[in-house]
Amino acid sequence: METGMEVDSSMDQNESAVKNATQIGEPMDVDQKLPRKDKDPIALAEAKKAEGNKEYAKKNYDQAVRLYTEAIELAPDVATFYGNRSAAYMMLMKYDKALEDSLMAIKLDNSFVKGHYRVAKCYLALGLSRNAVMELQKVLALDKKNKDATNDLKTANLVMEYESSAYDAFEKKDYRKVVFCMRNALEKCPACTIYKVMKAEALALTGKYSDAEHEATDILRTDSANTDAIYVRGLCLYYQDNVEKAYQHFIQVMKRDPDHKKARILLKKAKSLQAKKKEGNDAFGSGQYQKAYDLYTEALEIDPLNKYTNAKIYYNRAVVGSKINKMEQAIEDCTKAVELDNSYTKAYLKRANCYMDCEKYEEAVRDYELLCRKDRNSREYRRLLEKAKLELKKSKRKDYYKILGISKTATDDEIKKAYKKEALKHHPDRHSGATDEDKKKEEHLFKEVNEAYSILSDPKKRSQYDSGQDLEDSFGMHEDFDPNSIFQAFFGGPGGFMFNFGGPGGGPSGFPGHGGGGYSRGGHSGFNFTYG
Repeated sequence: METGMEVDSSMDQNESAVKNATQIGEPMDVDQKLPRKDKDPIALAEAKKAEGNKEYAKKNYDQAVRLYTEAIELAPDVATFYGNRSAAYMMLMKYDKALEDSLMAIKLDNSFVKGHYRVAKCYLALGLSRNAVMELQKVLALDKKNKDATNDLKTANLVMEYESSAYDAFEKKDYRKVVFCMRNALEKCPACTIYKVMKAEALALTGKYSDAEHEATDILRTDSANTDAIYVRGLCLYYQDNVEKAYQHFIQVMKRDPDHKKARILLKKAKSLQAKKKEGNDAFGSGQYQKAYDLYTEALEIDPLNKYTNAKIYYNRAVVGSKINKMEQAIEDCTKAVELDNSYTKAYLKRANCYMDCEKYEEAVRDYELLCRKDRNSREYRRLLEKAKLELKKSKRKDYYKILGISKTATDDEIKKAYKKEALKHHPDRHSGATDEDKKKEEHLFKEVNEAYSILSDPKKRSQYDSGQDLEDSFGMHEDFDPNSIFQAFFGGPGGFMFNFGGPGGGPSGFPGHGGGGYSRGGHSGFNFTYG
């Protein structure tokens, strides 16, 4: 918005003297000359105005205001004195005072064109575009060829369009459009506090907290009691997870303006978040994990827009979830936490650990690598990454524990029991009547069961396997690996266990018997089990 304004000149000097007094600034209007008398208040006031015009031309606007004020004190009923002081105030961007003087000027002289024009300029600067339009229409009624008024009328109408669009966008929660409209409007209305607040609030709601705080602080610098600006600062704190300090700001707003609806709503949300989060933390601290989980879930429903606070609550719920066997949900919660706050290191770490617990080693490696990039000096992250890579490597080998259907902490007795079950289940002779494809499949499974047992039943080999050494080269299943020898050693021997698989002719198949009576079970396939 242009702030340069003409001042009015009226002196008991010739036209050349007036020109000399104003050559630095813009041309001045010359009023009808007033008679000069010694100690005549009007003459003295004119002299003060002339001095003020000189200071104005030199851009010494504060000095100009002082001199115009002295002129007004000498002659309070002269419209041009108020008009000139209004122009100086406008150059100082003190539009409220400028408007007051301009209104006084046209009150004293309703035909004062520049007075009406300055009123319009003040209205526009203050964002009162509708008032500006009405005043500019008065200017054009007095001076139809006034180009400045014509151009400013277009500007005022454009500002009204920006304002209307901004309010519509706010209702639709299109905050980026609000910022766009208000930024353009403020170029024409630099002193409009309402537009500044609206822009600041929209910036906060788009996550640009630093810019929003700057706008709010700028307002409070000239109007420390502006409750809307205090609210915006509280809003920024609230959405940056400084809920306690935000709460204090909202309390301050409500004390000054009990009807401030937005502050009341966020005050309630801030209070609820504080309380619910504390309840969840207390429940977690006392070992009531399911209760804590439920409380964190309730907290997440309070304000979906508060992403930084919600990121922490999602993380807290993930920690609890990992303790009550909700690992997949814990991983999902960590993912939501880092989506809301991509700098949330603890959430990445927790997710990586959960991936490890779920044996999703590739995903764990990705997260640990990300953490290492974020903190290249962390030995702990590097250690965890190496561990995840080792587990990933191990996971691509045969999982002997899985083959036997046991946990990695299984005892020797549990290993033997599992082997006995799986070996009997997959022995090829038990599937002599199956298709060739099924026979081949069962033979392969039988070999894997015996291989798994040969490793896990040997303490040294099991230790090497668990530590991730290259088992294939040491003691894996080679071409000459004989699963039958392991099977026979386990089940055979005096007083041991044997079984014969025979075809319809009843001949033995696969393993020699060790005699002994006892229990036998015959069947259509001809195999029987004998317990010594």
